[in-house]
Amino acid sequence: MAQHLALLSLLVRDYDEALAFYVGKMGFDLVEDSELGAGKRWVVVSPGPGGSRFLLAKAADERQAAMIGGQGGGRVWLFLHTDDFDGDHVRLSAAGVNFLEEPRHEAYGSVAVFEDLYGNRWDLLQPRGGKA
Repeated sequence: MAQHLALLSLLVRDYDEALAFYVGKMGFDLVEDSELGAGKRWVVVSPGPGGSRFLLAKAADERQAAMIGGQGGGRVWLFLHTDDFDGDHVRLSAAGVNFLEEPRHEAYGSVAVFEDLYGNRWDLLQPRGGKA
């Protein structure tokens, strides 16, 4: 039996503002945007082929809204692998993505922490050996 992580649900305030960030600034692909009724949509984005996808899930109540931007408890919890760290760092910076540190070169690869529009922390990471 083969298994893989297909979707990760990411809480958002608003579908369109989330799409403006993830598709517009990050350069993710819009995989699906379907109306479900009652103001709900099934919105899926992907950083590229072969990886996990994100379901942009609009917070449905105050409890969920309080978790927007804090799903990782203030830690880096999302890791965006790249095979062009320098190029992606320049592109994302130019698009207005907020990097919280200068790029570092560690034993495991090149890395820089950034935050998304809600404050979730991500690593932009080119693993050692260059394979994304």
